[in-house]
Amino acid sequence: MDISIKQIHELIRQGEGISVEFKTCRNKINRDVYETVCALLNRHGGTILLGVQDDGTLQGIEPDAVTQIKKDFVTSVNNPLKLTPPTYLSVDVVELDGKSLLRIYVPESSQVHRCNGRIYDRNEDGDLDITDYTTLVAHLYQRKQATFSENKVYPWIQVTDLRPELIEKCRRYVRINRDNHPWADNPVAG
Repeated sequence: MDISIKQIHELIRQGEGISVEFKTCRNKINRDVYETVCALLNRHGGTILLGVQDDGTLQGIEPDAVTQIKKDFVTSVNNPLKLTPPTYLSVDVVELDGKSLLRIYVPESSQVHRCNGRIYDRNEDGDLDITDYTTLVAHLYQRKQATFSENKVYPWIQVTDLRPELIEKCRRYVRINRDNHPWADNPVAG
């Protein structure tokens, strides 16, 4: 997701909220960044700006630390011991008013994520550990299931309800990436 300097300024002007979080992050990544990533994945997604204080003051990241912070972040979000399931996130270096920031775009996920084995959800500008609150965890799973159909079971659907030409189109795409995929040769029952 490309974002302009003007849009970054607007995010900072609006302040922290349900989809925007600021973290100071001068020379190393704050550990609570991963809790925020988890909470945003579990809620509606959003943007994290590293190098900005909670009140919107640009602090910046030390220039010598930017590359290492970015590398450490990417390594951690792809580590299943840190974030489960791991996810791909876009991290961009942004120069704003002579200061280096990192912008992390976090999309809404179709799955429920955990950070260090804990489930976080976003509420206004806070990350809430809801792991021990079964009702909140159940609501999170229900919201994901209602929003994303890939995890939903439709027991009444039959193969004959599917459009054969779309199934064949999917098979062609699958063959491009993996010749031995189970879908590659099986004809649709008609």
